[in-house]
Amino acid sequence: MPDASLWSMNRRAFALSGLALACLPWRAQASSLVVKRHPGLKDYPFTLGVASGDPSSSGVVLWTRLAPDPLNGGGMPEENIEVRWVVAHDEALKDIAQEGRAIATPLFAHALHVEVDGLESERWYWYGFFLDGDASPVGRTRTMPGRNVMPAKLDYAFASCQHFESGLYTAYEHMAKQELDLIAHLGDYIYEGAGKEKLVRQHAGPKLKTLDDYRNRHAQYKTDVHLQAAHARCPWLVAWDDHEVENNYSNEISENSGVDPAFFLHQRAQAYRAYYEHMPVGPMSIPQGAAMRLYKTVSFGRLAQFSVLDTRQYRTDQPCGDGNKAPCEGTMDPKATLLGADQEHWLNNALLQSPARWNVLAQQVMMGRVDRKVGPEVTFSMDQWGGYHVARTRLLSFIRDRQIVNPIVITGDIHSNWVNDLKVDFDRPEGPTVATEFVGTSISSGGNGIKDRPDIALVQAENPFVKFLNLERGYVRCSLTPEQYRSDYHVVEYVDKPGAPVTTRASFVVENGQPGAKPV
Repeated sequence: MPDASLWSMNRRAFALSGLALACLPWRAQASSLVVKRHPGLKDYPFTLGVASGDPSSSGVVLWTRLAPDPLNGGGMPEENIEVRWVVAHDEALKDIAQEGRAIATPLFAHALHVEVDGLESERWYWYGFFLDGDASPVGRTRTMPGRNVMPAKLDYAFASCQHFESGLYTAYEHMAKQELDLIAHLGDYIYEGAGKEKLVRQHAGPKLKTLDDYRNRHAQYKTDVHLQAAHARCPWLVAWDDHEVENNYSNEISENSGVDPAFFLHQRAQAYRAYYEHMPVGPMSIPQGAAMRLYKTVSFGRLAQFSVLDTRQYRTDQPCGDGNKAPCEGTMDPKATLLGADQEHWLNNALLQSPARWNVLAQQVMMGRVDRKVGPEVTFSMDQWGGYHVARTRLLSFIRDRQIVNPIVITGDIHSNWVNDLKVDFDRPEGPTVATEFVGTSISSGGNGIKDRPDIALVQAENPFVKFLNLERGYVRCSLTPEQYRSDYHVVEYVDKPGAPVTTRASFVVENGQPGAKPV
């Protein structure tokens, strides 16, 4: 992890200094400090759009990447390029709040992460980048309310699982038209498989292994106009799951048995580096070889605190051979973990110190222990919290015993919508609910969804804590006030062709001080 003193640096000073390069494990590979101000590019460099993220009450991260040939390594010269950036009070970028210059280096595929600080709290801004005669699209972003402020409302959406080949990003088309303060992406931003024919779209390149492979795949996803529009609409909070590296990997262990952990960690380092290059994240997330910190807290005044979790990088291997299995000795292993000891300790402290009315855990895999088998036998997904019984019980017991205020869990991963009342002991459905979990479906993964499936009633009968289950595509919009947390499940009818309308399939609320979801 980079030196802790780095975190306290002024965001803008960090962006304009050379420390962003100096603290990297690849610094020996850094190109000359000579900067080219007029590269003379033949093609438009801002093909991947713009994005912002990791907002605070005084600043935000601005992102873009210079890539005139995005699917073939970017098409940039092996030189440092100076880019002008502007933050303004107006969309025309005339009433300038801050401006500066940043260096796009080939070390990071000419991606920029500009740390802007000194902005006014709780207000909207517009931003853009300029290189020679070219201007990027204009993005919109905002700062958060001050930590001691109780805002009247927060509107945000969360999404996950956007397999490029499986469908169009129609859900983002609708999301980008809404007034949202934040968007949270909970993982599977890209998928690692080789391109296949006769699908809705086709991946460029082979199954991902190398840094160039991962860069080109991220770039291909970023070329989608609806994804670009959603990124340009408001700041994002991002966290990965497995497909950003490889399906169902855990820590240094590949999904494929027999792969040397050292070899896999090398691949993971390439994947993490490409992920950083394409996401609007700050200096805390600069990768250090095969390690990259994503877990963090982001506060929306005293109304909400988001604890963004990483349930993939630090986990122990899935027990019982992975998949949906009957519980085995491994599911009860007290040393088994999804978060790792350091992250779990950090989360406990973050929850204890939170002044927020709503404490949102933004994470990847379902926390509710869903029995997948009808009848007296039980099977659980070993890749989810169901495979890590002791760790889940420890977290939910902590929430109950320390009386954490209004805990909400938001989840992605499984290409379906769920609402779960979370229990310390799921074998006692009459026991108290200690938190509420809202699980969002995929943007496109799995192709066209299913509105009605006959086994949904059976799943709910087997798992009485499940309040809602739906298998369409879409996203979840959440509206928070000091007295109520509301989740609206927005779905699209199809993703195999453009034009699908959006429908609100179901809505649930949690009242302040009353854990458990109620249908609206």
